[in-house]
Amino acid sequence: MSFSQPEQARKAYNDVAATYSDYGLLPLGQLESQLIQLALGDCTGLSILDLGGGTGLHARQAVNLGASGVDVVDISGEMLRIGEQENDKLLSPESKGKIRFFEADVSKPFGHLGLPEGGYDVVMGNWIFSSADNMEVLEGIFRNIVAYLKPGGRFVGVRDADPWSPAIKEKYGATYKWVKRIPGGIRYLCSIHCTPPIEFECACLEVIYSGSTELHERFGLVDVKAVPYEKARVIQEDPKFWELFLEHPHLVVVHAVKK
Repeated sequence: MSFSQPEQARKAYNDVAATYSDYGLLPLGQLESQLIQLALGDCTGLSILDLGGGTGLHARQAVNLGASGVDVVDISGEMLRIGEQENDKLLSPESKGKIRFFEADVSKPFGHLGLPEGGYDVVMGNWIFSSADNMEVLEGIFRNIVAYLKPGGRFVGVRDADPWSPAIKEKYGATYKWVKRIPGGIRYLCSIHCTPPIEFECACLEVIYSGSTELHERFGLVDVKAVPYEKARVIQEDPKFWELFLEHPHLVVVHAVKK
């Protein structure tokens, strides 16, 4: 799925929306959530924009960390609908009112939504770079991240690391059925072992999965750092289980600051 084919991406995400939140129950989902929590830190009173936030899994996490409000923007209307249902089940009325859902392609301008440019303390973008199969799409995503952050605001996001990692195994909750090279990057089919399993196609450019900070810096994001895996509770509790992943990690949670 790529934002370069928005209708195809929208349909693909709509098709997996009903099961997608179950990812958070899998080992990789738990690790990701804990790393994001470490990157976010104390969110008391902060306004947050969650780009590609889907069903609001990490938006709810931010509210529980004290955020005053989270605006979720996603291309999939079905993801957003299920997110609202999840909020009804999991959040108090007061907390539920702190999350708003908006449908839009986060690789293109979305000024029509009326969200405050330069108005957010934090912008999250989890896995959004894995829907960018060309530089035009990727730069569009970065442009939105920076446009909606306050000066001094923080970016937090999950990205691909080593797409050929031998740790992409069912024991952690996800496998890649195939990985193919495309100009400037890779395309892969990701299978997440929920019940039932879900599959979707992703694309990521080498400038992202290589760990380069070139684009971050070009768009004014500095002090780019990765959250150390060893700080996550699941790894502290069972380092042996995570040994292969730690040797060949295939996801990274990064945080950066807007100049």
